[in-house]
Amino acid sequence: MKKKLFLAVVAPLAALFWSGPAAAGEPPLAGWFAEGFVAEERSLPDTPFTLVEEGGEREVRLSDYAGRVLVVNFWATWCAPCVREMPELDNLQAELGGADFEVLVVSNDRGGLRQVEPFYAEHGLERLGIWLDPRSELARALELRGLPTTFVIDRSGTIRGRAEGAAPWDGPEALALLRWYLEEEG
Repeated sequence: MKKKLFLAVVAPLAALFWSGPAAAGEPPLAGWFAEGFVAEERSLPDTPFTLVEEGGEREVRLSDYAGRVLVVNFWATWCAPCVREMPELDNLQAELGGADFEVLVVSNDRGGLRQVEPFYAEHGLERLGIWLDPRSELARALELRGLPTTFVIDRSGTIRGRAEGAAPWDGPEALALLRWYLEEEG
């Protein structure tokens, strides 16, 4: 009887926190990500787009980041769910950011740097770069449907999934998912 009670309590908890893949070759989707992350596999658009970062404007392609796992988040200062998840994305960059991983947060604010810089200061965002998509070129190319939306892109430059809506990006389920992509052969 004690063994059955133990299994009845421990098994669901283990399933909730287990971060391994459900089957070989599948990313681990648990917690919010079991329902909120839409796995997909599609190529990045090859057309260049212009992003404005702190140092100024430059033309880039997401393929410029080949070899890295990317989390590309679209947000705005006026979007309440976006505001909630920005500190989590900052924490994610602190946890995994480096030569193999980067969080790119792309603001859709019309006020540009004048609007985004004070927001970063007010919310203590220190690890995220400031990216703007002033002509919505990247948003259109990725077929953005709303804010916040976050894309996960693997080392080979393939979009592997997206999350529409605020997600717990610094939680154990997100870290397990992103570490899976980091460990995946690219």
